[in-house]
Amino acid sequence: MCLFAMLVLANGDLTKTKPNRPQPADVVVWPESTNAVSKVATICYDNNVPMIPFGTGTGLESGVSAPRGGVCLNLTKMDQVLDLHPEDFDVSVQPGVTRNALNSYLRDTGLWFPVDPGADASLCGMAATSASGTNAVRYGTMRENVMNMEVVLPDGTIINTAGKDRRTKKTAAGYNLTNIYVGSEGTLGIITKTTLRLYGIPETIMAAVCSFPSVQAAVDTTVMTMQSGIPIARIEFLDDVMMDACNKFGGLDYPVAPTLFLEFHGSEKNVADQAEAVAEIAQMNEGSDFQMASDPAQRKKLWSARHNAWYAGLALKPGSKGCATDVCVPISRLPEVIVETKEDISKSSLIGPIVGHVGDGNFHSLLIIDPDDPAQIEEAHVLHERMARRALAVGGTCTGEHGIGLGKRHLLREEMGEGTFNVMKALKHALDPKNIMNPEKVIPV
Repeated sequence: MCLFAMLVLANGDLTKTKPNRPQPADVVVWPESTNAVSKVATICYDNNVPMIPFGTGTGLESGVSAPRGGVCLNLTKMDQVLDLHPEDFDVSVQPGVTRNALNSYLRDTGLWFPVDPGADASLCGMAATSASGTNAVRYGTMRENVMNMEVVLPDGTIINTAGKDRRTKKTAAGYNLTNIYVGSEGTLGIITKTTLRLYGIPETIMAAVCSFPSVQAAVDTTVMTMQSGIPIARIEFLDDVMMDACNKFGGLDYPVAPTLFLEFHGSEKNVADQAEAVAEIAQMNEGSDFQMASDPAQRKKLWSARHNAWYAGLALKPGSKGCATDVCVPISRLPEVIVETKEDISKSSLIGPIVGHVGDGNFHSLLIIDPDDPAQIEEAHVLHERMARRALAVGGTCTGEHGIGLGKRHLLREEMGEGTFNVMKALKHALDPKNIMNPEKVIPV
C-alpha cells in the first residue's frame, strides 16, 4: 500500500485526461479485502485520481476502459463465498466469485443461482451492469435477485445498501439504495460484496428446438407463449444467418431458418404439459416438430448452437471482429422491431446475425466487421443507432442488459428525457463529487 501511495503521489499524469479510447489504466492494484479497497479509494480521492473497478472484463460497452487513466482495482483475488444460508435461499459473495464458481460451490445443496449472461462473469460485476441472460424470462435479472450490497464509496467510506447483514426477501425501509447500485456500472462506488437470492434446482429440465418459416412466425410464437402464461424458463431466438453460422461452426445440421431454443423447468408432469402447450402454439405458426431432450448430455447438444453463437458468428469471416449491441422492447412490439432490424441489416454491406432472449423482449445484433476498415466501423455504428432508436420509438430501451458504458450515453439522455437525466446527474454528483469513479461512463460530467 505504501508503494502504491508513492506511485499515485509521484506520477503527476495520473490525473490528466487521456484522449484516446480504448485506454488502459496507469496503475493496477489487486486488493484482497474490503478494507484494502477502502484504503485505495481514500488515496485516490485525496489525490483526485480516477478509479475503475474490474471483475472479469466480460462487459460489452467499454465499462472497464480508462479514458482518463487512473487506477484499476482488479478484484479477482477477492474470491470467497462468505455466507451461505440454504434454509433461507440466499448467499453472499465477494467480487471475484463468478457465477460458475458459485454454482459449483452450491452443487451439493440442491440450490443454484440461475442468472446466466452467457460469459462466466463475476457476480458483483453482473450486479454492477444489471446483467440478465437466457434465464431472465423465468427467474428475473440481477435487479430482482440482489438483496444487499457492500459498497466502497469514492472517498473510502464503506456502506451496506440494505443495512449491514440484512438479507430479507423484501423490505419497505427507506430508499432502495440496492437498486441504485445495481446497473450503476462502477460509476457510484465499488461493490465488494453482494447478497443474492438462490433457487431450488428443478426436478426436471427439458430442452426443445423448433424452426419456423419466417422471423415473424418464430417471434409470434414467443409472444403467444408469454401471453398464455406458460412459465417457460428459456426461450431464445436465432435467425437464419446465425443458424447457418452455427451449423458450419459446430458441424450441426439444423434447418437454416429462424429457430427457437426452449427450456422448461418443473416437475416431470408440469414440464411435459408446458412443452405440449408450446408445441401447439408453434404448430399454429407453422413451426416444425419439436426436437426434445431431458438427458443432460442431450440437452447440452441441443443447446450447443445457442451457446456457441458468438464464436460461430465471428467464424463467418475469419479475422473479423464482432460489434454487438442489444435493445429491449415491449413484447407485443417485438415482431415488428426484429423484422425491421433484420431488413435494415440485409440492405447494408455487413453480415449481421440476430439472437435474442425474446421471452422478455430483448434481442442482440452481432455485426461482423473488419476492425481496420473505418467505413465498416461507421456503418455498424449507424445500424446500431437505428436499431436503438427503433426500440425507443415503440416504448423500449436502448439496452436491455449490456449497459450504457461509453457508447450509449447520448441514447440514455434521449430515453430518459432531460428532467430524469438531470436527476441522474445530480445523484452522480452527490455520491461522486470529484467525478473519479469510472469517469465518463453512463453520465458524462
